[in-house]
Amino acid sequence: MVAWAVVVAVGLLTGHTWCNAGRWLRRPPSGPVRAGEPVAVLLPVRDEATRVAPCLRALLAQRGVPELEIVVLDDGSTDGTTEVVRAVAAGNPRVRLLGGAPLPPGWLGKPHACQQLADRAGPDATVLVFVDADVTLAPYAVAAAVHTLRSASAVLLSPYPRIVAGSPAQRLVQPLLQWLWLTFLPLPAMERSRRPSLAAAGGQFLVLDRAGYRRAGGHAAVRNRILEDIELARAVKRSGGRIALADGSGLADCRMYGSWAELRDGYAKSLWAAFGPPAGAAAVLSLLLLLYVLPPLLAVAGVLTGAPTVAMAGLLGYLLGVAGRLVSAASTGGRGWPDALAHPLSVVVLGWLTFRSYHLRRRGRLRWRGRPVR
Repeated sequence: MVAWAVVVAVGLLTGHTWCNAGRWLRRPPSGPVRAGEPVAVLLPVRDEATRVAPCLRALLAQRGVPELEIVVLDDGSTDGTTEVVRAVAAGNPRVRLLGGAPLPPGWLGKPHACQQLADRAGPDATVLVFVDADVTLAPYAVAAAVHTLRSASAVLLSPYPRIVAGSPAQRLVQPLLQWLWLTFLPLPAMERSRRPSLAAAGGQFLVLDRAGYRRAGGHAAVRNRILEDIELARAVKRSGGRIALADGSGLADCRMYGSWAELRDGYAKSLWAAFGPPAGAAAVLSLLLLLYVLPPLLAVAGVLTGAPTVAMAGLLGYLLGVAGRLVSAASTGGRGWPDALAHPLSVVVLGWLTFRSYHLRRRGRLRWRGRPVR
């Protein structure tokens, strides 16, 4: 009975993934589009000398936004990031390079950098577009994102980029970012509900109505939050604004980490904040293990013990989980095959990364970009 209950639960969740991906996920226009209002693209950088050039070149190549300014803030880089930015910008009048102020007490680095950028954006800009240095935009990405923000009547739009995973280890973990919210987050309810807890966003590429951003308190409202993107979306909801998610795989590529070590440390920085108290994290991970790791184990056990019903239930549950990963990959520009076959292992690795995140935080050993994480 337990095996078949798991099959039913996984089947329902995979159906929900399909509905989110196929019916409810917003799709920005893929062709030429025009943004008829001033836009400020805001790029915070810290030790990004090896990654910022493609990002900035793509920003300079944006089309369909006649009134576009690009503001870059160097937040204390020591690797020559400033020199790279100056070389790529080559005196282009649309680019302004700022030096970051010292980090005040009570602030984390990225929210502080983003708030400085928002404060220094040109006064005419009605839309603020925050972009990370590891993101490369397509030529009409900014115009299409602004168009989608306005058509959704939203204050905040998160067009999730296509995640580029370079190694097998990264391919195990990175696709879970899109899969988790497509599987467990009801997108229509998220857009309509005023509940701040029902929110999601990806800080790699965020588009905000400037007036609504100010009403929400800007990044000052999330100054000490590790997951400042999600917390900003919640602040927007608390201020009465609407948020929306979109498939940004046709607009932007993002390679968040260059190696397994970077990925491991990046997830350590944030997973404890994503799952909340340890008891809640344990409950969520136990559910994921039950639904997506138990079925293949049951299939093997059923074959070895001569229990065909158990084996069939386990195999069906496993295949339904794989199907959910395939749907998620197809709708977000990810690699589905054969990576989805390792979905149970992906969930196990996520569990280990989460345990490590809590362990390091408890010992006070979390750091990111040379700064402690508390």
